[in-house]
Formats: sequence, C-alpha cells, structure tokens
Amino acid sequence: MSKKLGLALVIMSFSRAAPVLAASPSMPSMTGPLAGNPAPYAFDTKPFGKIYVTGAATALALSQNHPASGDQDSLGDISNAQLFVQNTSGPVQFFIQGGTYSTPALGTAYLRADKTADKTYGFLPQGYIKLAPTDSFSIQAGKLPTLFGAEYTFTFENMNIERGLLWNQENAVNRGIQANYSQGPVTLSLAWSDGFYSGRYNWVSGAAAYTIDGANLVSIIAGGNLGETAHTSFVTPLAQNNSSIYNVIYTHTSGAWTFNPYLQYTHVPENNSIGIAHAASTYGAALSAKYNVDQNFSIAGRAEYIGSTGSVADGAPNLLYGQGSKAWSLTVTPTYQYKSCFGRVDASYVRASDTVAGSAFGSAGNDASQSRIFLETGVLF
Repeated sequence: MSKKLGLALVIMSFSRAAPVLAASPSMPSMTGPLAGNPAPYAFDTKPFGKIYVTGAATALALSQNHPASGDQDSLGDISNAQLFVQNTSGPVQFFIQGGTYSTPALGTAYLRADKTADKTYGFLPQGYIKLAPTDSFSIQAGKLPTLFGAEYTFTFENMNIERGLLWNQENAVNRGIQANYSQGPVTLSLAWSDGFYSGRYNWVSGAAAYTIDGANLVSIIAGGNLGETAHTSFVTPLAQNNSSIYNVIYTHTSGAWTFNPYLQYTHVPENNSIGIAHAASTYGAALSAKYNVDQNFSIAGRAEYIGSTGSVADGAPNLLYGQGSKAWSLTVTPTYQYKSCFGRVDASYVRASDTVAGSAFGSAGNDASQSRIFLETGVLF
C-alpha cells in the first residue's frame, strides 16, 4: 500500500467540523472573545425560510520593527468590510460571505486589504450550498473554511488579531465538497478539495471531534495532497500545497478560563518532477488561553514553537525562515466589547533561530526577531 493511499484510508475515520444545524446565524465561526450581534437583521423568504444578514466593519493600525522589504514600519488599514448572508434551517441551506479584508499573520509581511482579495480568495472569500436531509448529516459544496488548525481566517473570528506561526503552514479556504455527520458526542467531516486554493482537486482532509463533557473537547485532523500539484501562486505555495498536515487540538473551559493547546506536524515528500529535491517537515505546538475579566473585557494570550527540517545543501524546501530554521512567538490581546462595538490591542514577538541568510526579518531578511503592536476596532452587526 502506498503512503498516500494509506493516508486516504486513515482520514476516512477523522473529521473536525460538525454540521451547522442551528436555527440562528452560525457563520462565520468565532472562537471569541468577540461575539456577533445576538439579534441580527432577518427576513422570511420562500423557499429558504428565514434569511439572516450580518456583517463586520473593522479597521486596524500596525507598528512593527524589522519590516520585510516592501513592508512598512507603521500603517493603517481596513481589516474587514464584509457582509454575511445565510439561512440555517431546512433541507437546503446556504452561506455567502462578501467584501474586502486583510489576513495578518505573525512573522509575515502585512498585505493591505485593497490587495488581499485579488491575491487570495476574491471578494466572495467563502460561500456554499448545504444539503441537510437530516439533523445529523449534511453535505456542503463551494468555497469552504478549512478543517485544519485552531484558528480561523479572518481577524474578528479569533482570540488574537494576527494568526500564528502554525497557521502559516495550513490552508485557509478550500474549493470543494464536504460531508458532515454528528451523533451524540462525536462529529465527523470529510472533504475533497483543491488544498491551498490551487484549482486542482487532489486534496482529501478530515477531522473527528469528541466532546468528553461540557468542559472538554478533543479533535484530530489529518489530510494531504494525494497527487502532485506544480501550480503556485501567492496563496498556493508549492511545498505546502504538496504536503500532508496533522493536528491534535484540545479545548478546556473552566469558569472564566478557556485553554486551547494543540500539536501540529506537516510533511512535504521529495518530488523531483515538481522541483522538490528533498523531503522536509515542520513540527510545532501552541497554547492559546483566554480569561474573561467580566462580560465586556477579556485578555487572551498565545505561545507557540515551530521547527523545520532540511538544509540548503540537500535541496529541501524552505518551510519557515530558511531550511532547518526554528521560531517561537508570544502574543497578548486584551479586548473590550460593548454590544456590537469593540476595541482590542495585539502585542506580539517572534524570535527565529538557525535561519538562512535572506529568509528572516528586516529589509535584507537577516534580522532574527520582530515585534508588533496591532490595534483593531469596529462593529460586528
């Protein structure tokens, strides 16, 4: 049995995302501390029943040291100007997300919102039709959020403004089809997609989530490219799009606290036909935590470590800050939200080691660290 066929058989058993069968807005998903409008605008239609319209209008400011070539020391920008239209009941459901956005991530150059949509997922970054013949089973097709990782794509969805170092190894939006099933404490999903938005449908991914009790949830996620893809773009890195990804994610809540540790491993096999001369991997761990001071104010934090294998000499791909490099990060994010309005600050630090010249921070790529302060404010309506 080939390794790729073995992977395909293994992930048939795993899934992360449960079907969304609630009778109120459920997308986009949000880990908190931010919360959407609890009483959104809705109207009744035929044949879709009640349709909800919500949105996010947010802006940010950034100050950083050691910006990459072409990046800036400080800037202001739109982080979200998006509308979400959906229905969440009945046998035929849909979700449409439209607008502009930016997707800041630790340790990478900031891309402004007026360029992000064109270089990534367009002005309709997510949207799908879902068939839900029963309360426990559904199939959805379109532009779907990834099953991988503990963080979502857009700023307002996460504990921190920036996504983390582990997120940089994962895909974010897939075009494809996904089946979901839930029974008691178990939820399962299996997806066939184009991986890192490549337009080549050769990725299989899945996840399994088990609710231990009201305070504890564990998820296992696995997936990968079952073929090979030579196509590359800004959002389709050659190495990562030909990789396999594995996550183990745990969530624990206790009173005002939420803890979310997770482990990640990725592997890029050797494939000379598409220019990967030697295999390489990453291995990482992260811990996110949030404390709700009161109903309006919270403090979130994230700590990460990630390492990579390979060397320039053996022709391995660069998966981090040069072949064989490592990095760790710390992020702290206090957040205040009053009704639909919020403001928050993101203070982060990334330190890289064993870097390859030209592949780290600063205009020449030779600085080993980067500090950032993000401010974000806006309305979730």
